[in-house]
Amino acid sequence: MTDYILEMKNISMNFGGVYALKDVSFKVRRGEVHALMGENGAGKSTLMKILQGIFPPVKGEILLNGKNIVFKSTKEALDHGIAMIHQELNTVRKMRVAENIYLGREPIKKFGFIKVINHKKMHADAAELFKRLNVDLDPKIEMLEYSVAKSQLAEIAKAVSYESDIIIMDEPTSALTEEEVVKLFKTIELLKGKGVTIIYISHKMDEIYKICDSVTVLRDGNLIGSGDLDEIDSQKLIAMMVGRDISEVFPKLEADITTPYLEVRNINSNKVHDVTFTVHRGEILGLAGLVGAGRTEVARAIFGVDGKPSGEILIDGKPVSIKSPRDAIKNGMVMVPEDRKIHGTILKLSISDNIVLSKMEKCVSKSIISSKLENKLVDELVERIQLKFGNLHDPVSSLSGGNQQKVVVSKALFTDPEIIILDEPTRGIDVKTKSEIHLLISKLAQQGKAIILISSEMPEILGICDRILVLKEGRIKGELSRSAATQEKILELAF
Repeated sequence: MTDYILEMKNISMNFGGVYALKDVSFKVRRGEVHALMGENGAGKSTLMKILQGIFPPVKGEILLNGKNIVFKSTKEALDHGIAMIHQELNTVRKMRVAENIYLGREPIKKFGFIKVINHKKMHADAAELFKRLNVDLDPKIEMLEYSVAKSQLAEIAKAVSYESDIIIMDEPTSALTEEEVVKLFKTIELLKGKGVTIIYISHKMDEIYKICDSVTVLRDGNLIGSGDLDEIDSQKLIAMMVGRDISEVFPKLEADITTPYLEVRNINSNKVHDVTFTVHRGEILGLAGLVGAGRTEVARAIFGVDGKPSGEILIDGKPVSIKSPRDAIKNGMVMVPEDRKIHGTILKLSISDNIVLSKMEKCVSKSIISSKLENKLVDELVERIQLKFGNLHDPVSSLSGGNQQKVVVSKALFTDPEIIILDEPTRGIDVKTKSEIHLLISKLAQQGKAIILISSEMPEILGICDRILVLKEGRIKGELSRSAATQEKILELAF
């Protein structure tokens, strides 16, 4: 038996004549955690889709336990012990958690010739699985009741339930708290101890060095290098991914923090309790806290997503009534939501249509929508935000995750906002695109915009915010200045 459970040799793949992968070789040892890294669009997802049987490679061969294999579907891959946890969640939101876990393989009980799903056993099996993984989920609750973070944990549990030999984890911690990440890492160590191989896709350097044994780096569809992580430092790894050194992942431009612009006074809603704060022009205000602390709920309350909250909102010193997102946009406010797939974009619509959707009236000339004006405005915006695309009429679904996120940000900026709320704006995107979005946020603050940034990534909150509010259970537990803030102080307030 070979030491390598999986070998992919000289894999090539193209779409419409454009190569997504060129002679890429990739191999992993059994029982190791192997990082697969590269910018969005580097070819990581394509390589994993070939492994899963979603795409047949144009060239190359795949060996599993030393034997040649070609999967024609994800089911065949699952049957051979290969499961994947996708970054973009694939849950059926109106089904219960247990039904999601065992979808297509539900336990059956018979009444004579009649077969029915054994819900009692399914719920018991799911509960036992969650207990084994130390996951706080209720098998009987509908998935839509849970946050992105909880849905992510359900997807991880589902992959483990297949008793797979290889589990591919694509950005598994993108929506998890520090506490949940620790639990996930314990689960990974448990699986590794049982000989399970983990292919770990992430852009978070600290995670890679905590949990992974080895790494493979792709760039522009090419294999850049592989090796053991104890022989590759973080600076070298970043240089391998982007082709050059990135000295500043969190570029922070000097901005004049001037007059109070957004004032929130005693806001209350379903999960928000007596929240009061001010954001100044030129300021980036961070909202920190554990998942479930009420950060997103505060943003939704201010933006009118859940109707008009009690309390008072003032913009530029004047009270405003915000009963809906439409009211918020009319008052110069915009929000980039946490989940780009569900709330941020319409994936089947074109890039251009998604961007202008937020303020179609800007494209009207002489009482009709002008394609010429639309193209001009969109061209200017995508150049400013450095969006990478083939054609503006391509669907958003054709873009990499990082570029999809840039479309969401472009759509927000198209409204010409003065107040910008960003909920997890860099979740699940590569280090280079992260740096570009951070620079854009910093430039917007420099232009005098008032910005609220919600992030579960501590380095992001510490790296780019001027002031930080820490929430717990829908209440503000403390405030920290940029100079005084540390990870320890934030966590102390959060807990």
